Amino acid sequence: MGKYFGTDGFRGEANKNLTADHAYRVGRFLGWYFGEKRRRAGDETPSRIVIGKDTRRSSYMFEYALVAGVVASGADAYMLHVTTTPSVAYVARVDEFDCGIMISASHNPYFDNGIKLINSQGEKMDEETLDLVEAYLDGHLEAFGQRWDEIPFAHREHIGCTVDYVSGRNRYIGYLISLCQYSFKGKKVALDCANGAAWNIAKAVFEALGARTYVINASPNGLNINENAGSTHIEGLQRYVVENGCDVGFAYDGDADRCLCVDEKGQLVTGDHIMFVYGRYLKQRGKLANNTVVTTVMSNFGLFRAFDALDIGYARTAVGDKYVYEYMTQNGCRLGGENSGHIIFTKYASTGDGILTSLKMMEVICARKTTLSELCKDLVIFPQELVNVRVKDKAVAQADEDVHAAVQAVAAKLGDTGRVLVRESGTEPVIRVMVEAETQEMCVACCEDVVRVIRAKGHCV
Repeated sequence: MGKYFGTDGFRGEANKNLTADHAYRVGRFLGWYFGEKRRRAGDETPSRIVIGKDTRRSSYMFEYALVAGVVASGADAYMLHVTTTPSVAYVARVDEFDCGIMISASHNPYFDNGIKLINSQGEKMDEETLDLVEAYLDGHLEAFGQRWDEIPFAHREHIGCTVDYVSGRNRYIGYLISLCQYSFKGKKVALDCANGAAWNIAKAVFEALGARTYVINASPNGLNINENAGSTHIEGLQRYVVENGCDVGFAYDGDADRCLCVDEKGQLVTGDHIMFVYGRYLKQRGKLANNTVVTTVMSNFGLFRAFDALDIGYARTAVGDKYVYEYMTQNGCRLGGENSGHIIFTKYASTGDGILTSLKMMEVICARKTTLSELCKDLVIFPQELVNVRVKDKAVAQADEDVHAAVQAVAAKLGDTGRVLVRESGTEPVIRVMVEAETQEMCVACCEDVVRVIRAKGHCV
């Protein structure tokens, strides 16, 4: 991860960690950089950049700042307005844009925001380009074989223009509808749009497919995105599904790149459940490429046990949908994701897509003519205990031989009835100790076995 851009973009509190000036300079760089790449390839036409945003109040400020920077550098800015992250990725790919920008802080509260950069293939921007953006923000850019104290402004007819590109968002909606093989007629579907980017897209898709659609948290006011709503506060949807007799419910986050589900009984269906249900569905039809589902190290031990019983292989990457996608593309896998609901279907999308995920779950429900609770019943989620230990030095604590020995002792105690995972936080001076076992009591005891050694060795703050 760089100074500004982490695994999911440049994120921070609006006008504190991430300012309008940052956005303007990001726009300035991207407009110039991709235009310069074109010119050096003999193409004098302006570069094209597509931009979307979520419903935060600050998203409008960042949108205008980005657009100003883009056009000042000579590129054309195509504005999707309020839309989802996966829609920006889709449009960037199919309409051959030089890159895409999504303004969102995903599941964070309204006062945070972020800038996500997407390449021409609809994937997260490569590290090399992100490094150049960061260098420009810090005033020491070297690109195309020379140092740039400042990048040039465009003049006269070379100044870029803005294009209202709502049609691109509408094509994305049409694309989602086209992927469905079944009518949802007769199905009562509840959608929690988190007062975010899905609010004007998800309902249109489900109603076009014939569902009786019930929508909550679809009245964004700029300040209520993710507020007691969406995939991070799913209890509201759980109550709604039961009280209204719905067949299923789907909850999205602020930019709709993740989805969690609620079955007809009001029970939570996590990303692990989704990968289990759809992985088995692909396996049964002989369409699970490489017989592998790609997960992260944070997926539940119960999921791996269930895959073992189905003879489905699995890979475990570092936490982050970026790493899941990299593994999938490098190894030709079709299904992967995170327990948080970032689910990637590489046949249909280049990023996690919450609305697509909900459509894929509806596909299995319709194809198997059953309920979501029935589809999930064979996955037994193991109890889990997670302890965050604040330490003086993460690397030193993690490398301590006595700590390592304590972890190995817990692993031996659990055997094939659970697992222990100790990892460094990516953002805090914290060691995370996580244990999954057959009982909560065993989880707590095993966590304490490791934490006790970390404390005894003097690593805690």
